[in-house]
Amino acid sequence: MEEINNIEVVPCTESDYLKPFRVHYNQNGTKKSWDFMRTHDSVSVLIFNTTLHCFVLVKQFRPAVYMCEWEKSKTQPPQSAEKNEEGAAEAEAAAPASESQEGQSRGVTYELCAGLVDKPDLSLEEIARQEVLEECGYDVPASKLKRITSYRSGVGVTGSKQTMFYAEVSEDNCVSAGGGEPREGELIEVVKVPLHEAMTFAYDERIPKTMGVIFSFIWFHNNMSPKYKISTNV
Repeated sequence: MEEINNIEVVPCTESDYLKPFRVHYNQNGTKKSWDFMRTHDSVSVLIFNTTLHCFVLVKQFRPAVYMCEWEKSKTQPPQSAEKNEEGAAEAEAAAPASESQEGQSRGVTYELCAGLVDKPDLSLEEIARQEVLEECGYDVPASKLKRITSYRSGVGVTGSKQTMFYAEVSEDNCVSAGGGEPREGELIEVVKVPLHEAMTFAYDERIPKTMGVIFSFIWFHNNMSPKYKISTNV
């Protein structure tokens, strides 16, 4: 359970990760405009532990999910914008200083091991390898990563591309407890999902998860599960 408090929502005037833009264009003779966010591409990795016959996921707090759920649960939005002379939001009211245990779990999601493509000197496989090592503690050669597919994520807002890989690991590959890079502020919990519970997990709407988890579990069921002769419990 994450302890979330001292929340304050403020305008984002500068970011190393997101840059907002507005594009104007003509489409079939109609003048249009669209707001979008420029951001990094990313990689994700479906990790299957062949020793324990389980998937290895990460679980972490996502502020965007938390704020979305928090706002929906209140009759009034958590912030009220004050305008300066130029009409920009100057400050926004803070959300509650503390929450119930149920409220504090709202922003926690289950995800594939993943990371940003922000190291131009490294291949996608090498970036994915680093993420598996840092987040989940498994040392897997980049050559052992199998590319599943790539797709556009957040097409209405960012248009960035995510490339998904598959990695088989064993307990022999486990060199640390994982948990992410503390210097980057990561607080990640490693979670194991037994293979026979995978599809039940994927379709359980009470469990907050990304589409990458659902898609990758289905991919495994269709492409890999016959190899292990174990039902994924569809």
